[in-house]
Amino acid sequence: MDTLLLARLQFAFTSVFHFFFVPLTLGLSIFTAIMETAWVRTGNEKYRKLAQFWGKLFLINFAVGVVTGIVMEFQFGMNWSEYSRFVGDIFGVPLAIEALLAFFLESTFLGIWVFGRDKLPKPVHAASIWLVAIGSNLSALWILVANSFMQSPVGYNMAADGSRAEMTDFSALLFNPYVWKQFPHVIAGGIVTGGFLVIAISSWHLIRGTRERQAFQTSMKFGSIYAFIGTILVTLAGHTQMQDLMKSQPMKVAAAEALWESENPASFSLFTVGDEKELKDIFALRIPGMLSFLAYNSFEGEVKGIKELQLEYEEKYGPGNYIPSVITAYWSFRFMVGAGTLMLLVSLLAIFKVIRENYTFKPWIGALMFWSFLLPYIANSAGWILAEMGRQPWIVFGLLKTEDAVSPSSVVSSGELLLSMTAFLIIYGLLAFVDLFLLKKYAAAGLEAAE
Repeated sequence: MDTLLLARLQFAFTSVFHFFFVPLTLGLSIFTAIMETAWVRTGNEKYRKLAQFWGKLFLINFAVGVVTGIVMEFQFGMNWSEYSRFVGDIFGVPLAIEALLAFFLESTFLGIWVFGRDKLPKPVHAASIWLVAIGSNLSALWILVANSFMQSPVGYNMAADGSRAEMTDFSALLFNPYVWKQFPHVIAGGIVTGGFLVIAISSWHLIRGTRERQAFQTSMKFGSIYAFIGTILVTLAGHTQMQDLMKSQPMKVAAAEALWESENPASFSLFTVGDEKELKDIFALRIPGMLSFLAYNSFEGEVKGIKELQLEYEEKYGPGNYIPSVITAYWSFRFMVGAGTLMLLVSLLAIFKVIRENYTFKPWIGALMFWSFLLPYIANSAGWILAEMGRQPWIVFGLLKTEDAVSPSSVVSSGELLLSMTAFLIIYGLLAFVDLFLLKKYAAAGLEAAE
């Protein structure tokens, strides 16, 4: 196995694993802050208990997320030294700001929130958890500023010898249009993830006949609304981002739809079996005009196909294969959309139950409510796989290919990569076990255990 493949596998594993924790951190921090605010405004003890309960689960998730995120920083210099050399002048800036500003804000006020209970005035204590939520989401923003440069490079000039990209305009980097399409999508994904965990755990306690029934009914009510709002927002943000991709990365859209030939109007694939070598359909079931509607809000409009885009890229960037893995892009998009559709249906069902104040669940509905917490994880992971794999063969779109970004094999050997990847698999497996054990323990223990 060559170093490029191993480096890609290692980064894919660590980044997907890390992103299991990020959306829940984003969404659950806001939800905890809402519960805390409700306590300050009403003085009702159930809100205080709910804030402590969801805050404890947030803390467990946050701790493991921090540990797994630090590892990724080291991989940029170790496994991807040529990438760091090429883009470090730009990529390092938002990462440094994220650590020094957003993460310190988040972690400092998290400590104040944890240890300041009953020592600070209630409004000040509530403000601390809101600053945690703001810090968490600002962390996501700065990470996305860095990632968006990889997707759509702006605010740079190439060095005179062409060896590296150098920042010339920080404001262009910060206000990169790609960031402000991507950031709402990620935040909405976090809200959805937090909302469905609240639905799952609240419904589990209600089904088991908890002594804290009234509190978990309230939690179920807030969680259902929270999840529904998040699902609507993530759908709208995703639609906007897809339309932006038509301009910035049309090959990603074509691959996600297995669209070999340009079409006007363009059809949307319900199910396609394709031949990637021959760039043609073996079997396809498509909705006429629907892809044009998604791309342009009109049933008319050309969407360029893979063949035409390949020729354009060859003319622009030189000889080479500029087609990503179509099967990966196609199915990751469908897993994301499919999970999103199910989330909308489940959140509507949960709201229907809440409106009727019916907190009894038939066995199949109870199982659906509980296991629905997996849907955001499927959607989040599939979405990031599409975002990163659909950009291939580029690590920085139009500037640097992934194969040119890996550390030379003379510096980092395939044996060293294989050893470190095996170690990560073991350590991350243990972390996952500890995280799930603690989440299950304190989620099942209820409100009293969170005191």
